[in-house]
Formats: sequence, C-alpha cells, structure tokens
Amino acid sequence: MSNATLTATRRDTAGKGNSRAMRRDGQTPAVIYGHSRETESLSIPTRQLERLLSRISTGSTVVELEMEGGRSVRTLIREVQQHPTKKLVLHVDFEELVAGEKVITKVPLRFHGTPEGVRNDGGVLEEKLHEISVEVDPSVMPDHIEVDVTPLVIAKSIHISDLKLPAGMTVLDDPATVIASVLPPRVSTETEAAEPESTEGEPELIRKPKDEDE
Repeated sequence: MSNATLTATRRDTAGKGNSRAMRRDGQTPAVIYGHSRETESLSIPTRQLERLLSRISTGSTVVELEMEGGRSVRTLIREVQQHPTKKLVLHVDFEELVAGEKVITKVPLRFHGTPEGVRNDGGVLEEKLHEISVEVDPSVMPDHIEVDVTPLVIAKSIHISDLKLPAGMTVLDDPATVIASVLPPRVSTETEAAEPESTEGEPELIRKPKDEDE
C-alpha cells in the first residue's frame, strides 16, 4: 500500500470568484466527503498538490490529509479537475476512508519481463489493459499489481484470472478479459520495386538492313 500526505485547510467560502482568488494565492479548491460526514470545502497548497500528483496513482494511493488541530484524515482522491488547455489543477475531490470498510477503485497494472515470444521469435507484446477495477480494504490496497509477461510465447495471452492478487481483494472486471498477449512478427505490406531483368548473356538480335527503295 502506498501512502502520501497533504496539508488541508477548511474554507467557508465558495463560488467561482473565490476559487480564482484562491488559485492566485497558490491554493487549490477541494472537497472531502464520506458516508458519515457532510461535504466539507477545503483548500490545498497548489505546489504540494502538484508534486504529489506527479508521483502517485491517484486511485490506489491513500492520502493523509493533515487538518487544523492536529487532525489527520485518511482519504482517496476520487476526481481531479484540470484546465482544458493549461497544466493547472482546478479542483480535487477526496473521499474519507473508514476503518474496515471496503472501497471500489482502480489499481494500475505494471508489466515487467521480456516475453519468450518476443526474445526468441520476434513477436510483439501487446498490452491491452493497464488497470483493473477492484473492491478492497484500503489497509491492504496495493499501489499497483505486478504482471510478469516473461512466459508468454506467440499467440498466448495473460487474463485477469491469471493475476496474483492480495488476500481480501475482489476483482470486478470479467476474469476472462485479456491483459496482454504476444502477436506474431509483423510482416511488411510494402513490396520492393521489381528490378529490371538482366539481358547479359542473351543473343544479340541481328536485323537485315532495309533496302533504300523499301
């Protein structure tokens, strides 16, 4: 399980104008919610948030929000709203985690190894899936799941049912879904231009000269 920490401050104001002012002051608007609490508006230091988002998988990293008064709240990032054209985070949604209560989230897959079909037969590894949906207790939630593709030969696949998962994790996707496979070597569809056939060694054709009257 991967953990991270952010500083969070409760805010009482809302609205687009207030949000723009916060961003100018280096703060990002956010909210925290959960089944046992009312939605609460927060502000997060923008630089701290950006550094965090650049190095974690948001759906599978438990984020400890350090609040006023020494309170610490365990959360998952549920949504990150970004500016459509700028590298700017506009808003973040956090969900409070409750001890012993499972959550539904997505966990990324991390491939490692070189498939036998690639190394020995020139095949091509095709990665079809990069995350899976799971239900899991946050206390045992991994930040990723390792997928060893080394044994794959040409025309063989790894399915969700082949994954080695932590105890207590339930996959919500179809177990028969293909995660990765090795395809046969690609054959070029381009044909080389045909070279003119050599006339070397062919007998010379001798024509009878025409008479001047012809």
